[in-house]
Amino acid sequence: MQKALRKLGLVGPMDFALHVPLRYEDETRITLLRDARPGEVVQIEGVVTSCEVTFRPRRQLIVTVDDGTDVCTARFFNFYPNQQKALSEGQRVLLRGEVKPGFMGCTMLHPSFRAAGGELPDVLTPVYPSSGNLPQAYLRRAVQGGLERAQAAGLLAETLPADALQDLQRQLHQPPWPLAQALRYLHHPTPDVSVAALEDRSHPAWLRLKAEELLAQQLSQAQAHLERERLQAPALPLRRGGLHERLLAALPFSLTEAQRRVGEEIARDLQRGLPMHRLLQGDVGSGKTVVAALAAAICIDAGWQCVLMAPTEILAEQHFRKLLDWLTPLDVGVAWLTGSQKTKERREMLARIASGEAQLVVGTHAVIQDKVQFHKLALAIIDEQHRFGVQQRLALRQKMQGNAGAQDLPEAAETATICRQNLSGVAETGTSGAVEAGQVSEPHLLMMSATPIPRTLAMSYYADLHVSTIDELPPGRTPVLTKLISQQRRDEVIARIGQQLAEGRQVYWVCPLIEESEALDLQNATHTWEDLQAALPDVQVGLLHSRLPTAEKKAIMEAFSRGETGVLVSTTVIEVGVDVPNASLMVIEHAERFGLSQLHQLRGRVGRGAAASVCVLLYATNESGRVSETARERLRAMAETNDGFEIARRDLEIRGPGELLGARQSGAPLLRFADLEQDALLLDWARHWAPQMLRQHPRLAERHLQRWLGGRAEFLKA
Repeated sequence: MQKALRKLGLVGPMDFALHVPLRYEDETRITLLRDARPGEVVQIEGVVTSCEVTFRPRRQLIVTVDDGTDVCTARFFNFYPNQQKALSEGQRVLLRGEVKPGFMGCTMLHPSFRAAGGELPDVLTPVYPSSGNLPQAYLRRAVQGGLERAQAAGLLAETLPADALQDLQRQLHQPPWPLAQALRYLHHPTPDVSVAALEDRSHPAWLRLKAEELLAQQLSQAQAHLERERLQAPALPLRRGGLHERLLAALPFSLTEAQRRVGEEIARDLQRGLPMHRLLQGDVGSGKTVVAALAAAICIDAGWQCVLMAPTEILAEQHFRKLLDWLTPLDVGVAWLTGSQKTKERREMLARIASGEAQLVVGTHAVIQDKVQFHKLALAIIDEQHRFGVQQRLALRQKMQGNAGAQDLPEAAETATICRQNLSGVAETGTSGAVEAGQVSEPHLLMMSATPIPRTLAMSYYADLHVSTIDELPPGRTPVLTKLISQQRRDEVIARIGQQLAEGRQVYWVCPLIEESEALDLQNATHTWEDLQAALPDVQVGLLHSRLPTAEKKAIMEAFSRGETGVLVSTTVIEVGVDVPNASLMVIEHAERFGLSQLHQLRGRVGRGAAASVCVLLYATNESGRVSETARERLRAMAETNDGFEIARRDLEIRGPGELLGARQSGAPLLRFADLEQDALLLDWARHWAPQMLRQHPRLAERHLQRWLGGRAEFLKA
């Protein structure tokens, strides 16, 4: 039982107190069978008139109960001897379940039951989220015990200052419930409660819980902001005639106004003595890589190292090639680091990084592994940051906070307060902007994302982050027309591919990859490849998937980039980073299986040249000729807009913040109770009061944070 409780995250008293019910059962009243309506869930009291096990059409326990007004038959397909004994003939019992009409009177399938007698409860019975074989009765006792312990230990005492409570009252248009009262009520609401208010979480008890949660989150963000302001970072000046200007002059294109604007915002941050913490967001193809390159040039020109981390080897290599082309002619040392490198090459790269010969390091998550020691790291750039789990982002921050030995820090939560001698040789170099020995120091952080962050998400999860937005596409990018086509018209799509190839264009065909069934999906991609080879015998058709060796993947992509391959059948490994301007048609098979942001990312692989481009979303329907409501919403959004910000807003509505942030699977304390869209007023209230509480009521703020986050607040800073 204890193991099952820990699996649910129920350890301390507050864990139990905040484990609110999924739904409720009304065991406070008894309904006569003659008054019960079909389909209604009711509780009846009666005498068992028969109890027998039958084997036709399958093994089941059939119990008849007479309440004096009618007879009800209860059926149990799963039962134990002790249940059979409790429901033996002559026993007076309470049954609760859904009433279904039948030829022999009403029936109940697997109703809950207990012996009759004693007083009925005066509150609704909670049904809690559970796991394994953890019985509800045991869980109810455990939660009630935890709630009582939390109250006795003072963990539910008021942490909001009086003026914050008054402001909350104005927001809610009613006095806010005390937290202890709100939790007691949510665990045991009275029968006269509005079920709708409980279900849509608009009840005053729910509003207090959501306000508390949002305040805890905003306190964590505000605290991280204050901690960062106390840190030092190398000031990286923008030198006239330096590497930044030389790179600008060498680029084969001009920057857009949006790129210039965000570049200036980043340059201003880097010149300060405080660690930059900035998110660079821009739609697919908006030109984030060159902005990152210009930031790296400022860092390198000041005598420091820069690292760029990407989530996949294909994307990392795309960055590496571009940066190599731009920076190598300017005598910048660029190193390449991935998990698939051979030992000798990897050893050479590690030596170049440790010595400082490699001024820019590009790679996958291999850059945060223990053996990687930077000489003088001053800037880290994380591309597609939401694709990394929270733990990986924290690992990079710790790597930044200590070139030698950051991986040995005892707890992530302690890293903000440990004196970080993190930039090797800082005191000795005399470099412009060097941090004096003994000062708490942390390099600059630039995160990039082609999945724009909706405003409400930025206000909540990125409150401690400055956001720069490239809201303009470079000239030459053509709008992509999106078409929804049923899988039944697959042959028509293949015929369209032939037309595109005849015009000298190239085509992507993307097959879904689902982790639980990787072999099956690989087989699906292989079958598609074979079908297209048969349908297009004069065309070279390539096949790209994650199981191929790195060298083979690279060769396949190079052949497609050179135009030797007409059609590239691929799993989602081409989602980000692939840039082939001649590709003007993308077919996404089983589009209903993909997430909205993933579909938008894939669509961004076409429309990169002057030719009109099309993205075909091939969707499959179920037996009734339909797709799920969620899939329908995604497909409709893709057809209606190319705007990445609108796509992100709709994706947030459909998926929620956990998946959008890449944090659901990594244990981050995501919002459990509040909703960013519905509770925007409460979020505004929490954002206003969090910094004030930290300044004016630090002890109350600390108690509030401890109550809600414990030692997990560090996740929100990643």
